[in-house]
Amino acid sequence: MPDPDQNIGDLFNGKFLVGTDSLQQKLRLVKAFLFDWDGVFNDGEKRENGSSSFSEVDAMATNLLRLNHYLVHQKIPIVALLSGEKNISAFTLAEREHFHAVYFKVKHKINALSHFCENYNLQYEEVAFFFDDVLDFSVSAKVGLRIMLGRDANPLLMKYVQDHQLADYITANDGGRYGVREGIELLMGFTGKYNQSLDHRIQFSPLYQEYLSQRDLAVPEYFTADHLRQIVRQ
Repeated sequence: MPDPDQNIGDLFNGKFLVGTDSLQQKLRLVKAFLFDWDGVFNDGEKRENGSSSFSEVDAMATNLLRLNHYLVHQKIPIVALLSGEKNISAFTLAEREHFHAVYFKVKHKINALSHFCENYNLQYEEVAFFFDDVLDFSVSAKVGLRIMLGRDANPLLMKYVQDHQLADYITANDGGRYGVREGIELLMGFTGKYNQSLDHRIQFSPLYQEYLSQRDLAVPEYFTADHLRQIVRQ
């Protein structure tokens, strides 16, 4: 955990809805990370084909997050993406970065969470969730740790989240400005191993190579709301 003389929270400009001690306690239990897609890895704007992009800044953060978790727990965390639509860029990121699952065309997202926990033998409190909007609240109400991507355009929504205790931290940056990176850096900082994580990645150390070999064993599974059955991409 962080040095007691170093207040990690003071380095971040987002809004803490729980105390930093509580957030750290929640983080200790986390075994899996679940990310919403639109409005989280991007600003939610769609291309003509219905797809939306992601940033390499955020993609790098997901790798550092798992390396950091590996340093703390000696295990690779489970990682999944969750979207209400089919998004090719989400598939690309999941395959390239060796995530474990992608849930898409899931309108009632709590069903995906239930399947995710059952499929990977997780308790709700062992899941950290990155999200941004009202369709995600059924999930954020259940999981153990909640990072909401902030957005200046919806102050009433943010008030609703605060009033109903649906998040632990709201980022200062939105999905179009690397809010995922902000939330991940916050969590990494609270483990006390942020610098070590960067050092291992920079040096491509034996430990990083060990982590990478284990990470790359993951092959994404794809699930839709159609009974959340596994599908084979064409």
